[in-house]
Amino acid sequence: MSLAQVHYTSAAPGDEGTAGRFTAVGPGVSGALLAEIEPLVRYELPGGAPERPSDGELRSLPQAFGYFALSDGSRLVVRSAPVRDTGGTGAGVRFHAHAVHLPPGVPLPGDRLPVEAWRSPHWVAVTPGGAIPDPLALPPGPAAVSEGLDDFAVSRGPWLAAVLADLRRASDAEATGGRPVVLVERQCADVARWLGLASVTLPRESAERLTFTTYTRRPGSSASRVVGVGPEDAGAARAAGLRVHECAGPAPAGGTEDVWATTAARVWRSRSPELFREARELPGEPFAAGPLAVTALCAGIALGPDGRAAAAGWATDRPYALDARRTGRLVEAIASPGIDDRAAPEFDSAGRLFGALEGRCPASVTAPLAAMLVTEAVRGGNGSLELPRRDAFAGPEGAEVAERLGPEILTELADTVGSRSVARTVQLLRVARLLGVDGTESLPGVVDRLAPALLAEASAAHEGPPGFAPALLELLDEQFEVRTALLGALDRIAPGDPGAVARFLERVALPFTGTQALPHLRMCAEVPEAMATLGGDRAAVWHRVLRAAGISPFAEPLVLRTAVGLVWEDRAPTVEEARLLLDAATSDSHRVAGTWARLVDAAMGASAAGTSAADASATGTSAAGTDEAARLAHDLLRGFPGEIGGRERAGLLLLDLVRELRTGAPEPGWAERVRTLCTQAEPVEPALRERAHAALVERLLAPDRPGAELYDFVHGADAELIGAYDRAARTETVRARLRTQPAYAADCFTVWTAHPHAGRAWPPVAAALLDDVLRPAVRGMSAEDVAEVEATVGRTGSSGRADAFRDWNRSSTLGRLGRRIAGRVRRG
Repeated sequence: MSLAQVHYTSAAPGDEGTAGRFTAVGPGVSGALLAEIEPLVRYELPGGAPERPSDGELRSLPQAFGYFALSDGSRLVVRSAPVRDTGGTGAGVRFHAHAVHLPPGVPLPGDRLPVEAWRSPHWVAVTPGGAIPDPLALPPGPAAVSEGLDDFAVSRGPWLAAVLADLRRASDAEATGGRPVVLVERQCADVARWLGLASVTLPRESAERLTFTTYTRRPGSSASRVVGVGPEDAGAARAAGLRVHECAGPAPAGGTEDVWATTAARVWRSRSPELFREARELPGEPFAAGPLAVTALCAGIALGPDGRAAAAGWATDRPYALDARRTGRLVEAIASPGIDDRAAPEFDSAGRLFGALEGRCPASVTAPLAAMLVTEAVRGGNGSLELPRRDAFAGPEGAEVAERLGPEILTELADTVGSRSVARTVQLLRVARLLGVDGTESLPGVVDRLAPALLAEASAAHEGPPGFAPALLELLDEQFEVRTALLGALDRIAPGDPGAVARFLERVALPFTGTQALPHLRMCAEVPEAMATLGGDRAAVWHRVLRAAGISPFAEPLVLRTAVGLVWEDRAPTVEEARLLLDAATSDSHRVAGTWARLVDAAMGASAAGTSAADASATGTSAAGTDEAARLAHDLLRGFPGEIGGRERAGLLLLDLVRELRTGAPEPGWAERVRTLCTQAEPVEPALRERAHAALVERLLAPDRPGAELYDFVHGADAELIGAYDRAARTETVRARLRTQPAYAADCFTVWTAHPHAGRAWPPVAAALLDDVLRPAVRGMSAEDVAEVEATVGRTGSSGRADAFRDWNRSSTLGRLGRRIAGRVRRG
């Protein structure tokens, strides 16, 4: 059908008050549409344009070619061009707009895109004279829009990808009402060429949504999705916050991350626009990079890492979409040995592609991919690759790869000096198996380094399985000899740090359910469940963990170390738990396992954690925990005489001496031994020192204490020991004994008055005890008891000592009498 046409001419110079007028309007164009059309067809000369241009200058002025969407759903294709004003007195410039109105749903003749009318010879610069045919016809232009676009695309190479990305976004159906993309060109025809590139690159429905104008002085107020401006207006467009591509200036420094646009730019620079149509025939989203990347690679066009990865990803999801010829070309392009810019995502995509094609294509087709993957695994260190199966290298291609990579693998595996991650070691072992490389000789050294590295890297990682876990489990599933050697190495190092091994097994479920004994690994695997089931009963947990080993500690003493390390990893056992451990095996077993040191810690820890010595003295009893610790110390000293030394030995001897002081008959000289052992046990726990002092002074305050020990104590002048004696003598136990036992009171009087010149520490303490402790006790006695005290002092000492007691007691009585008389005088 014919299309209605509209002509519009600007006002002549001197015509004031009007901008222009419609000189011809075809049928079907209403007045309301004309009001909407008028601002779209107006034209503004560029800055600096001459008032009376020559013919050459007139031809060089820009022409505005545009395509607009109108409010009623119709569209408008228009060309506004400057023309010479031949009327009046001058030779100035006017403009003439010639437009074609497209009703809704009606295309241009020949179903052409609007940009294809750009070169039509039927655009006129004057209004037709006489009667206007109703409606006028507009035949399509004689040349295809793609003519010359290859050269233009190559000339705009630096801007190509970024502009295509923005044109694609501008053509989106949801982009209506968005701000325009601004193309800065010296010639408006070049803006039309950009739109020609878009019409070939984009799907037709997207290209039809791309409204545009090739020239405007006011891009910020344009309703088009794409506008062209001259270099003089680029600054204003940028100041308006528009997306500006200054194609008339220096090449841009950056690029775009849009993989589809980057791939499309490479297709244009390769002068292969026909590939866009071919790519649109493949399944996938309209602007997915995969179909276009696959088409380009199959056509021999080199792409970057992102493009190759996109192609591999698309083919992985659709392994049957390509025929055998194109599949082979795609694999060759992706695995080409001449590529040196591959990145990790590309290798991952290539690995998934190999998995999708393996078994669906002949091995000769997938062999280049397999070779590329294992080469990257060895030389690139990419530990996350999906490796091929072993049968991928059964042919001559596999032999060639093994011959090339085998020495490199063995050399690196044999290196015991450099640092190598777990993922790297696992990858090398897996690739060696794939290629049939014999690494038997290096395997013991490899697993001896790999086992501790597993624990170290897992402990440094965040919660959950470490990153190397999937590949490690695949390795152990694939290679029985590696699994056997590695589990054995882990079992050997478990006694040294069983807690770390247990935590590792919680995060990585190693397969050790076979015939290997692995007692230590089995214990490490058992402890979490035992802890959860038995709670705080560490003795029960220890029994259960020890049973999980499946071997007696008499046959393998190191299971003791592992069990103790798992149950009491960060603490010492209690005395009761230590007794359980000591009785569970012989001293030889504990000596081999090294667990005797934990038993020593238990004894020493109990001596510092039980009931305080002050409390024990106050009640007249010793702490039960301390007594148990002392008995444990006695057994440890007897069982491990050659192992326990230094301050630990002195501490245990001190505990044992405490036991003897309270329950037995220690060797003479025990007052001096307490002082000596405390010195040797430095830094001795304060509570242990306090208990030793308390046991000593309790014995010295006993009625049957040896005189020689008391003499050594008094003349030892140890202020700390004498202070402990003072505190013990003031307890209620001693006071009660003084009040009820005249013989004991006589003994204390003798002791506390017998050494008046024994250093500086003892005399004031003894004098204070006479006044503060003994005197109140004697006051409360009956006359008969006081007489017995006096007689006992005389029998055990001398008549002079008895006289001294009478004088001491009389001074007390006179003192009381004097105080009573003084009180009466004060009251009178």
